[in-house]
Amino acid sequence: PAKKALAKKASAGPKPGASSAAKTAKSGASPTPKTKAAPKNPLAKSSAPSPVPPTPARTTKRWFSPSSGEAKAADTKPPKYLTDKKWLESQRKLLLVERAKYTHNAEHLAAEAIALMADREPGDVQFDEESGEGDTLAVERDRDLALSAQARENVDEIDAALARLVAGTYGICVASGEYIPQERLEALPQADKTVAAKTSIF
Repeated sequence: PAKKALAKKASAGPKPGASSAAKTAKSGASPTPKTKAAPKNPLAKSSAPSPVPPTPARTTKRWFSPSSGEAKAADTKPPKYLTDKKWLESQRKLLLVERAKYTHNAEHLAAEAIALMADREPGDVQFDEESGEGDTLAVERDRDLALSAQARENVDEIDAALARLVAGTYGICVASGEYIPQERLEALPQADKTVAAKTSIF
């Protein structure tokens, strides 16, 4: 009888883990099984991207845009005369005066060429040993038309120089990117090249 009583007490005692199960049952939370962390593989490559070093900023300042036709950027500061507003304004006025002069010449020469053809007579032909056979009025007309076309080209060059003044690229050689000397710009305000670039065959 004593052995049976001890067996009953042992069977009636709390089982291991019963209290924790009862607690989780009361709280309503489901027990989460514990999972072991996977061992780290020292040979596996990290998926995180490697840091990219920052690109150093360029310190070279461009005084003009290379898309405007100039070949090189000026790495040095522009000369004083190209930053002098009074001097640039005087150059602008000089360009406008030259433009008016060339425009007048182009229109006058074109009108003369038209007048020569209107006054031309069928028998107005010169025959001599010096000039040979030819129409003198036609020769004069062709000369006037050529001079008129040349004056028109000068007007176009002046318009381009005025545009460079507005864009801030006036005085920079369009071929080499070098600064055009002040003396050359004052003598030829529509100049877009240095003397070296103008005379170069390359």
